[in-house]
Amino acid sequence: MRTVTVSTPASTANLGAGFDCLALALDLRNEVELTDLGVGSGLELTAEGEGANRVPLDSRNLIYRAAARVFERVGRGPAGRLRVRAVNRIPLGSGMGSSAATVVGGLLAANALVDGGLGREAILEMAHALEGHPDNAAAALYGGLMLVSAPHGGGPVRVRALAVPPMQVVIVLPEVRLSTAEARAALPTQVPLADAVFNLGHALFTVQALTSGDAELLGWALDDRLHQPYRQKLIPGYAAVAAAARQAGAAAVALSGAGPSLAAFAPAGHAAIAAAMQAAFAAAGPAARAFVLAVDPHGARVAVTEA
Repeated sequence: MRTVTVSTPASTANLGAGFDCLALALDLRNEVELTDLGVGSGLELTAEGEGANRVPLDSRNLIYRAAARVFERVGRGPAGRLRVRAVNRIPLGSGMGSSAATVVGGLLAANALVDGGLGREAILEMAHALEGHPDNAAAALYGGLMLVSAPHGGGPVRVRALAVPPMQVVIVLPEVRLSTAEARAALPTQVPLADAVFNLGHALFTVQALTSGDAELLGWALDDRLHQPYRQKLIPGYAAVAAAARQAGAAAVALSGAGPSLAAFAPAGHAAIAAAMQAAFAAAGPAARAFVLAVDPHGARVAVTEA
């Protein structure tokens, strides 16, 4: 009997101007456990933690769907009944990369379970196919700050992992249901050339600010014209929450992924910033949870045990 356990981090993507091109791994981890029982056949699934009552426990399960892709690609599956266990610590639908962490965990666990021999580049390509965009998946896989390019219409996903100084990020998640599909639907199909150029420059300086730990530069660089002006309208109290974060000492505030969570960056005072953001959300209507998370430099971790 072989058991594979994979731990994958949360992530905050886009980082203002870096729409679909930047992501930062955060130290809040989901765990995926696959066990080949060696006898029998079929599938058993359990889930615990965040959103456990919303996770399908059949062939629609995201971990199983990811694992099945690996088994199909390498041409072999488990010898016996497959047991799948999910421990979710990343809130679902939060803008914190929950589905990407789950997909990456399922792919890596299945690959190790059957000695599939797939490298991380192949795993990322498969995660991209399942997710539709590779930024969060790249951060979950590699850790740190990820630069990502995925050409539309095909072609390889290009990624680079960059080290950043130790830092903490405040993530505040309001009780607002906002799917990635809804957030995508809010975006225009065309943007002015001036806005595209604006974002190119700001995205470049976002990378410089994060890798050098320059909080003041980051406060300027996280401005954006491609997605945040359209998506913030879907989140009650967005402007007030961002203003409260800055008043409490945040150097920069941005949507985390597609939302509804917001990410705040600061050199210190993270607890006070989190409390101010929660209070501003409460004044606007929705309650909110806060997380103060270190940047995760490691990415996914895989452990294999035999019994």
